[in-house]
Amino acid sequence: MSASARYVAIITDGNGRWAEQRGIPTVEGHRTGADTVKARLRDAVELGIEELTVFSFSTENWSRPAEEVSALMAMFGERIDAETPELDAEGVRMRFVGRREGVAPELVERMEWAEETTAANERITLFVAFNYGGRAEIVDAARGFEGDSDEEFRRRLYAPEMHDPDLLIRTSGERRISNFLLWQCAYSELVFRDELWPDFGREALEESLREFEERQRRFGARA
Repeated sequence: MSASARYVAIITDGNGRWAEQRGIPTVEGHRTGADTVKARLRDAVELGIEELTVFSFSTENWSRPAEEVSALMAMFGERIDAETPELDAEGVRMRFVGRREGVAPELVERMEWAEETTAANERITLFVAFNYGGRAEIVDAARGFEGDSDEEFRRRLYAPEMHDPDLLIRTSGERRISNFLLWQCAYSELVFRDELWPDFGREALEESLREFEERQRRFGARA
C-alpha cells in the first residue's frame, strides 16, 4: 500500500467537450473548468496535498482557433487579477511553469506579479503549466547542460523545486499523458477518470487518492 499522495498533477481535460454538450461557447467551458480548479485546490488543502500542478495551456494549444485562443488569454489574465489576492489570503503559493517567450508581455507581467505576491506562502503550492510542453522543457533544460547527474539536470527545469508527482490524474476518458511533465512523471502513478474536467468533483478527487493508496510503488525494485 502507498502512503497518501502529497504531490498531485492533473491534466484538466474536457472543458471544450463539456461546453459543446451544453451548446454554449467554448470559453464558458474553460471558465467553468477554472472554477473547478479553484474548488479542487481548496479540497487539496483539506486532503493534505502539498503541491498541485494543473495543465492549463500547452505549447500545442496555440493551434486551436484564434478566437478560442484569444478568449483563453483574456480569461487567464482576468483570473490572475481577480484571484491572486484571494489565493494569497488563503496561503497558496502560485508558480507558472512553461515558456514565457511568445506570451503577451502584459500577461507575463501578471504572472510574475502573482508569483511575487504569493512567494512566501507555504500552505500549498499551485503550479500552473501554461504554454507548457514536456519535450520543450527538456529541450530548454538541455541547452548548454554540461553536468552528469539527474539532480544537476533537474536544476535546469522550469520549476526545479517541484517534487515529482506521486499521482497524475487525467480526466475526460483519454488515456495518455499528452506531453505533460515527462521528466517529473517517470515514476508517477496514473489514474484516468471518465468525467469531463468541469464535472470532476471532490468525490472524484478522493476516489483518485484512494486508488493511489491501494497501489504498491516499487520504483524498479522487487516487491
